[in-house]
Amino acid sequence: MDKRLICLLLITFSLQVNARLPGWHGVDHMGIAVPDYDQAVDFLVNVIGCEQLIYDGPYSDPTGDWMQKQFEIEPRAILKKMGMLRCNFGSNIELFEWSAADQRKQIPRLSDIGANHIAFYVDDLDAAIDYLKSHGIEVLHEPLRSTTGDMAGDNIIYFKTPWGAYMELVSSPNGKGYEKNTDRRLWHPARPGQ
Repeated sequence: MDKRLICLLLITFSLQVNARLPGWHGVDHMGIAVPDYDQAVDFLVNVIGCEQLIYDGPYSDPTGDWMQKQFEIEPRAILKKMGMLRCNFGSNIELFEWSAADQRKQIPRLSDIGANHIAFYVDDLDAAIDYLKSHGIEVLHEPLRSTTGDMAGDNIIYFKTPWGAYMELVSSPNGKGYEKNTDRRLWHPARPGQ
């Protein structure tokens, strides 16, 4: 192998290993805005199984521009309710219910820029799908079961929350294809210490 290529690879690897946010440990939470805070908490606690640990609000700045400076939103916006939920061995979920004159109320499609979703890991995808359906949750199409490449062994399906946002169920009880190519592993909620 060319010595220049080896040096370039070593430099690239060194930059990737050393380039990190000071004091960084991982993802603390995901924040999502919802149209009805109480409905979202009810779903995440009583259907999914999360636990609400923090509740706060309302917040507003009736005369100043703090909301605009802090969040780049309409100055009279009101953060009606916010809270933080622990979801087993995954990241926390932070919920916000906002009121703002210029608020966009259309749920982004999965292909829209800025769209997001939360994926919940389950041991048995089919049992989890049946469970969601028994609670009146709309499950999209049928499970996607990957059989080749880095995603081999990954089983997923998307569903809609009661307010119309997309979420996902994921299951890979026998691992994923990429694991054959490296000893490094993606973080896994069923094995959080690995």
